[in-house]
Amino acid sequence: MTLDLATAQRLAELCLSRAKDLALKPLTIAVVDSAGQLIVLFRQDGTSLMRPDIAQGKAKGAIAMGLGSRALYNRAIEQPYFIQSMNALAGGYLVPVPGGVLIRAENAILGAIGITGDSSDNDEACAIHAIEALGFAADGG
Repeated sequence: MTLDLATAQRLAELCLSRAKDLALKPLTIAVVDSAGQLIVLFRQDGTSLMRPDIAQGKAKGAIAMGLGSRALYNRAIEQPYFIQSMNALAGGYLVPVPGGVLIRAENAILGAIGITGDSSDNDEACAIHAIEALGFAADGG
């Protein structure tokens, strides 16, 4: 199974819907496939310049390491030099804070959602909501 454009768009829309329900700050949402390639990027009005890069860094970092970005955050606290080295190898595209959630189906990684704009916990909650709403397993770490 692969993550197609229609599914990626629906995931991003569900993230925005959840953010509206929670009255969150403007979000930027990146959905990438299992190879870390960008499928969709939604950027709400009022987001700042670096938000697209941050959202993609959360999603691509999760794919690159096979771990949700919350797990990467915990690893960065325990082993900062390791995560710094992995970020260098990834060309700076590894943002180790919550908000990057793997999309799994039957234990396979289909892709990831990266969200930024509100608190990292709220970003992550929107991604998890969207993934689970479509019947996938969310792995934030």
